[in-house]
Amino acid sequence: MNNNINSTEQKHSSKEIYKQACNVLPGGVSRNTIFRKPHPFYVSSASGCYVNDIDGVQRIDFANNMASLIHGHANPQIVDAVTEQLRKGTAYTMATEAEVAFAQLLCNRVPTFDKIRFMNSGTEAVMAMIKASRAYTGRPKIAKAEGAYHGTYDFAEISQTANPSNWGDINNPNSVPLANGTPQGVLDDVIIFPFNDIERTIAILDQHANDIACILIDPVPHRVGLIQAHSDFIEAMYNWTRRNGALLVFDEVVTLRVNYSGTQNNYSVKPDLTAMGKMIGGGFPVGALAGRGDIMKVLDPSESKLLFPHSGTFSANPITMTAGRVAMELFDEDAVLKLNALTQKAISQIKEAIKIADVPVSITGAGSMFRIHLTATPPTTYREAFQTKEKTLLIKKLLDYLFINERIMMVNTCTCMFSTALKQKEVDILSAAILNGFKLIKSELENI
Repeated sequence: MNNNINSTEQKHSSKEIYKQACNVLPGGVSRNTIFRKPHPFYVSSASGCYVNDIDGVQRIDFANNMASLIHGHANPQIVDAVTEQLRKGTAYTMATEAEVAFAQLLCNRVPTFDKIRFMNSGTEAVMAMIKASRAYTGRPKIAKAEGAYHGTYDFAEISQTANPSNWGDINNPNSVPLANGTPQGVLDDVIIFPFNDIERTIAILDQHANDIACILIDPVPHRVGLIQAHSDFIEAMYNWTRRNGALLVFDEVVTLRVNYSGTQNNYSVKPDLTAMGKMIGGGFPVGALAGRGDIMKVLDPSESKLLFPHSGTFSANPITMTAGRVAMELFDEDAVLKLNALTQKAISQIKEAIKIADVPVSITGAGSMFRIHLTATPPTTYREAFQTKEKTLLIKKLLDYLFINERIMMVNTCTCMFSTALKQKEVDILSAAILNGFKLIKSELENI
């Protein structure tokens, strides 16, 4: 009998599939976020906010593929629109009306979007934003917050996992590589600053004022602690870029969901460029760069001198453009408000669970996302949010309990990214499950 998993003669368990996966995939996975011991669990099907694995277990999904599924799984309207397009073809060496329609929708939705260019991932969007900033300013360096995650472009990933052994003085944080073999030149061209710390950040930026192309900011950086950028900090960064000929650029790959026009809608000053991804793909791979028309001209092939040549085989493919347009049409102003309100209700119930369990736990977040911290006081900086080995292991124990015993899926930082498929029923299940989890780890948490 054929032992490959595509055999129709037998069903395989997750354990069996993982054993085969390890023979052909490094660690048995294609992305580390789904790796778990003794093995990952494999999906059979998913619909709305529920995911079924091949071992017959159904779970409620509060992770939504790392914030990318704003309407949950297999939304019928998205499925119907994509199926119709699928019959016409998936990608061509020609333009499509689907690209134009989606571009119009996003540019009408967000006031700072004069022009937009599509690509295939949030990582590509941030990469394009950095390269566009360099092309426009003629400068080599970027500045980014310590601990902030901006995808896997080598410049963008610097210091995203900085720790007490290497992060250096808070007044001048080190540029810490993520991947082994990162060139020194990359480290030299990335300036690290402490998030939300105006005085220290300005002092650091001033040392490189003539070389900085852009200040890269995620307005609610997940890895920093899911802490929202203060208005005065954003204004200070904006004013510094105006004085020094640099650009202020936002990574809203995750945070566009916070408001109808993104988290940038919370601020009196606006970014020059914005990178997007995740939810705007409607469940398909996507990235986008949008912003001021004069800056976006660096991408314009009709210009006499093209400063930033950019293409991509699947960029603006009609499947993603169709799915994304329908998803964003469904995520209208009313839907945004309702989802944010449901998320706030969940936070309130979890705060009540914290009181009942009497545990030193706090919550941060914005819009339709929140993160649970094993500290009595919410962290305000990356260094405060940094988890010791003991807390990391305890978070894992809590998440494993929720996944296996309570059948709850969360992001591996103990974070929830809500979808419109969730209702109060699922929120009640979540808060009750988390209360049980708090009781499970209470004695260990109090001894850390």
